[in-house]
Amino acid sequence: MRTLTTCLMLLGCLLLGACSDEPTRTYAAEEPSREATGFYCGMLITEHQGPKGQIQLDNPLPRLWFSSVRDALTYAAQEVANDGEIAGFWVNDMSKGTWESPAAGAWVEASKAFYVIGSKMTSGMGGGEAVPFGERTQADAFAKDFGGHVADYLTARREITSSTGDDS
Repeated sequence: MRTLTTCLMLLGCLLLGACSDEPTRTYAAEEPSREATGFYCGMLITEHQGPKGQIQLDNPLPRLWFSSVRDALTYAAQEVANDGEIAGFWVNDMSKGTWESPAAGAWVEASKAFYVIGSKMTSGMGGGEAVPFGERTQADAFAKDFGGHVADYLTARREITSSTGDDS
C-alpha cells in the first residue's frame, strides 16, 4: 500500500510540475497608435514614410516600434546576440499601400518576409532600407524597378547589421 501511495504522490508532483503559473502568451501584429514612437529615434513613426517594424518581447512590456525596418532588423540581431526573447516580429508588406503610407493591416512575420537590400529607396530616417515583401515575386519586381537584391530574413539581418556596424 505504501508503494502505491508513494507512486501516486510522485505522479501528482510530476503533474503539478508540468503546470505553469504563467499563461501562454500569443501575439499578433498590431497597428501603431498615433502616439507610437520609434525605439531608437523617439519620433512618431506615423510621420515617417516607408516600411515600419514592430517587435514584441516575451514579457508584458509595451511593443517596440521602429521607424524603419533597417532599425528593427538591427535591434533583432542585437537581441538574439544577447539571448533576448523575441515573441513576435512583424514588418510592413510593401506590396500593399504606398511608400508614403504602407497599408493598414499589411504586416508579415519578419522571418517569413523577403527583403530588397540596396534599392534607391531610403528609410523613414534616411539611409538605406530593407524593403520587406510577403512574396518573393513581389520583392523581385521591386528590385527590378528600384535596384537592389532580394534576401531572406537571416541574410537581410546579417547584411543590415554589418553595414551599420551593429548600431543604429
